[in-house]
Amino acid sequence: MSRQTELIRQAWNDSGKVYGYRKLHDDLLDQGETCCPNRVARLTRLAGIKAQIGYKRRPGSYGGKPSLAVDNTLDRQFDVAAPDRAWVTDITYIRILEGFAYLAVVIDLYSRRVVGWSMQSRQPPDVVLQALHMAVWRRKPKQRVLIQSDQGSQFTSMDWAAFIRAHNLEHPMSRRGNCHDNAVAESFFSSLKRERIRRRTYKTRDEARQDAFDYIEMFYNPVRKHVRNGMLSPAQFEQQRFLKAEGV
Repeated sequence: MSRQTELIRQAWNDSGKVYGYRKLHDDLLDQGETCCPNRVARLTRLAGIKAQIGYKRRPGSYGGKPSLAVDNTLDRQFDVAAPDRAWVTDITYIRILEGFAYLAVVIDLYSRRVVGWSMQSRQPPDVVLQALHMAVWRRKPKQRVLIQSDQGSQFTSMDWAAFIRAHNLEHPMSRRGNCHDNAVAESFFSSLKRERIRRRTYKTRDEARQDAFDYIEMFYNPVRKHVRNGMLSPAQFEQQRFLKAEGV
């Protein structure tokens, strides 16, 4: 095994065995190695290194007639100029031996950072409200934030609307059934399931919640590279902006 193949395998293991050749190539560059993406792709192929594959959303779990309709203010403009200008939120399910757990997340569209999340055994509005409450508590936005979601009933309840009003938030929503409008959250869930959940068997909801914490807080936010962020993690991308603003 060549030295660079050993470095690639180590970087792959450090990522939880989820990085493909592009992110592995960037890791090697960070270590001062001189190599091209095609070479890394060839070495990963020869070593049997490849990204994981996830599973699809549970059929029939979402939808329902919304209790109100809101214009889609964001209009699929997923790139914003600064943190805490626009967030996106959505829910997915996680299979466990005792049934299902439902995970709600709030993601900042600037950096793709998960700024709030919650997991519960049921899907009603409290799971999304807890995720949004975490986001507001953590970020303490100084101006109004747009909250993008689909038009599922959990995002159109009276409790949800009251929370939005009380915290100076604005809630445009995607048209019902149009998955492209919530693509950023869908992309996160795809990564979560491909890189972590698919490779586990959770006996309890507490076990699933702990693993979600580990993925979000210990890997995805601080470490996981994003091509859109210039191969920086969400936390690194926000830190880079802070340093530029400070003139460092």
